[in-house]
Amino acid sequence: MQQRTAGAGLGLALLSAVTFATSGTFARSLIEAGWSAEAVVIARVGIAALVLAVPAVLALRGRGHVLRRTLNQVGVFGLLGVATAQACFFNAVRYLPVGVALLLEYLGIVLVVAWMWLVHRQRPRRLTVVGSVAALGGLAFVLDLTGAGRLDPVGVLWGLGAAVGLAAYFVLAAQVDDELPSVTMASLGMAVGATALALLGLVGILPLRATFGSVDFAGRHTSWLVPIAGLSLIAAVVAYLAGIAATRILGARLSSFVGLTEVMFAVLIAWLVLGELPTVVQFLGGALIVAGVALVRLDELRGVPAERAEERTDAPALT
Repeated sequence: MQQRTAGAGLGLALLSAVTFATSGTFARSLIEAGWSAEAVVIARVGIAALVLAVPAVLALRGRGHVLRRTLNQVGVFGLLGVATAQACFFNAVRYLPVGVALLLEYLGIVLVVAWMWLVHRQRPRRLTVVGSVAALGGLAFVLDLTGAGRLDPVGVLWGLGAAVGLAAYFVLAAQVDDELPSVTMASLGMAVGATALALLGLVGILPLRATFGSVDFAGRHTSWLVPIAGLSLIAAVVAYLAGIAATRILGARLSSFVGLTEVMFAVLIAWLVLGELPTVVQFLGGALIVAGVALVRLDELRGVPAERAEERTDAPALT
């Protein structure tokens, strides 16, 4: 029975990774049809927040005081960890292959190490340093500055902006009260992010463009509702619920490592659906980034007492 439960948890973790990995592919079809990245984010997280609203309220029953004392933290989390991270990622997808954009975003985990060292004086241990150096070396290969696969610098800057947003996501998620249910935090964070982007768009600070005709997806003309449904229901609702369930079964230690397969799935999906395939050098760089991030995560979890690591629910990446 225990092996069956662990198998179910592993299956849910993989489901979460593969569904999160579809976001860039769904978004690309909308962006190429004339949608702005900000409008794509609003549609994705706004609809997902509404769908998750009921389970979020049910999970919060009897704990209204927890929400009141964490409201400011959740607000900042929504602005930086959701709105900034996703808007930068989808803007990066305008200029870069989906897999490369995601690899750049995952460098945010290395930025967390730098933040904890510079701000909180938590000097990284040897394994974290090795992982960070490997990830930064992988970045040089992914950028392929001297090869035929040179990347658009504008897209690279957006990708690095997504890394900053992801770093903020992890830092803020770790600071929010553990008593606040994960599904409630996810729903409220996405609602805040969608509202903030919508308000900035309405006053003209951010571009909000959307077309409501057919789009090209997987080599076919289809309704714009198809990628919107995929982004909000598959890449957000299913991904979050599966990720939360997997973490509760496997614990943070194992589920966080399984989550790294999102990069592999994103490259595979982009190849199958969009025909995008990184160069051999970029593949090597991607492998180094994933290995480096895995080492950082391993060292981080080694530094947490085992019982706390198993009880803690790490939020899944918002890509």
